[in-house]
Amino acid sequence: MKVVLASHNPHKLVEISRITEKFGMELLLQSQLGVDIDVEETGTTFEENSYLKAKAVMEATGLPALADDSGIAVDALNGEPGVYSARYGFDDTLDDWGRLLLLLKNTEHVPDGQRQAKFVCVITMVTPEGQTIQARGEIHGELLRSPVGENGFGYDPIFYYPPMGKSTAEMSPEEKNQVSHRANALNVFYEKLKEAGYADK
Repeated sequence: MKVVLASHNPHKLVEISRITEKFGMELLLQSQLGVDIDVEETGTTFEENSYLKAKAVMEATGLPALADDSGIAVDALNGEPGVYSARYGFDDTLDDWGRLLLLLKNTEHVPDGQRQAKFVCVITMVTPEGQTIQARGEIHGELLRSPVGENGFGYDPIFYYPPMGKSTAEMSPEEKNQVSHRANALNVFYEKLKEAGYADK
């Protein structure tokens, strides 16, 4: 099945494709179809924003569209940055690294033992027939005090995953695709795809 990924992020395409290709889904970036839209993420939850992006790209391409809305939520910051992870600080001059450093700065005062955090991912697919399939995945860990690791993207270098004893940026792609919030969401998503008749059981 050919599905459009509602994203401009090639890192997401690679990471998601490694999992979705296992169940026969061919993912394309919206730019590959000549579609260049930035959906305003007006939702207050990962579920709402994921749906908004998938619906808009489905309508623009006429193909099933898959959207991922994800972010990091820090307990000591009452769940921030959460749905605003990609816009943290609301400063257009900040890139991913700038937002990572801002999060470290804003958690300097949080003592060791109280730096719990989680990555959240919600995957939504909207089809031209009006079907919506949605799944959520999480991974729980701790916020590091400085970046560690060269892999991954976003906040991966400061997210420590205790069961593996390393940051998600120190994991190989294979390791990350076994335990990440995105992998967890996609595994649930696949089960829902099968239930809806879009994938072989």
